[in-house]
Amino acid sequence: MRSISKSAATLCIHAGKTSNEHGSLATPLYQTSTFIFDNAEQGAARFAGEEAGYIYTRLGNPTTRELELKIAALEGMEDGAATATGMAAVSAATLSFLQQGDHMICSKAVYGCSFALFSHQFARFGIDVSFVDMTDHQAVQAALRPNTKLLFAETPINPNLVVLDLEFLASFAREHGLISVIDNTFLTPLLQRPADFGIDVVIHSATKYLNGHGDVVAGLVVSSSEKIEQIKLTILKDIGGTISPHDAWLIIRGMKTLAVRMERHCQNAQRVAEFLQQHPAIARVYYPGLADHPGHRFIGKQMKAAGGVLAFELHGSLDDGRFFINQCQLLSLAVSLGDAESLIQHPASMTHSPYTPEERAMAGIGDGLIRVSVGLEQVEDIVADLEQALTAMQQHQLRAS
Repeated sequence: MRSISKSAATLCIHAGKTSNEHGSLATPLYQTSTFIFDNAEQGAARFAGEEAGYIYTRLGNPTTRELELKIAALEGMEDGAATATGMAAVSAATLSFLQQGDHMICSKAVYGCSFALFSHQFARFGIDVSFVDMTDHQAVQAALRPNTKLLFAETPINPNLVVLDLEFLASFAREHGLISVIDNTFLTPLLQRPADFGIDVVIHSATKYLNGHGDVVAGLVVSSSEKIEQIKLTILKDIGGTISPHDAWLIIRGMKTLAVRMERHCQNAQRVAEFLQQHPAIARVYYPGLADHPGHRFIGKQMKAAGGVLAFELHGSLDDGRFFINQCQLLSLAVSLGDAESLIQHPASMTHSPYTPEERAMAGIGDGLIRVSVGLEQVEDIVADLEQALTAMQQHQLRAS
């Protein structure tokens, strides 16, 4: 039988599937902590790595395995590891390859807890981190040290949507013998595949778009089989940040609609960004789908589309920003992103509060920056909610003047 090539939308549904005893169409949920051996010899052989098979869910589970193979197929990589949270994916993808005395280069803006891990916790273990503007290729070069082992970045960057050149980062890392790690949460493999440009390791907060329904926290790491084996046999096994089978099952279910959801997220975000760009209460909009955004040039080359997250700055004070957010009726005031619901939040006081004011300024995260994860609602309703909240803010400003 002739094999057929499968598109990303098809892989979201079919990749990683294996036959099961009863012919269930839906992925079976193996909600078990441990697995029974046929005999003592089989148990010993599995522990020794001489026989394939499952031992204990922290070490592997059939439901989890389908999710790992699915994301690996979508990212065009050999294998994957599922983790309990997005931060477990971040820590596994870095600590598995770093040790005391090593140095890492990181983009100057990253998710707040990633920043806290790298800037506060890594120092306790003798791992040094340099935060640099990775749009400045000379700055990346200048950050290199003899003990540099790893390069970590997000693109687009959370929360200000800066887009980095994956081809340059992969080439730089390869030239200097570094492991390159990219957080691809904002775009998913449907819109961007870092491995196509030579990136070694890709991570996701599967909490976000991959699951898509706001009811799971989880992470994923994809890479070569060799690197994934190292991650699973060290940090994941011994620190234990592995996913539960039920959460893996929910993400598998959510990913069946990933392609259609991402199309709607992108369409809605583009429309919202264009509305905000022309509104007099808005000082600046950060969204790569807009022609004046520096990252717009990467669409069609590195990114298929700009994604579903945008940020903007208001004409007004921090108090004006709080007032504006509190006026929103449809948009939910909540952190996270990638849900069916539109979410709005204030990075400086919420997701990026681990930064000091000076660190936020260095990373380009202003006190007035507001981030929106544009959901799947009818886009006219999202725009209408933002419009009435902006009007209320302008009236509030007039009363206060």
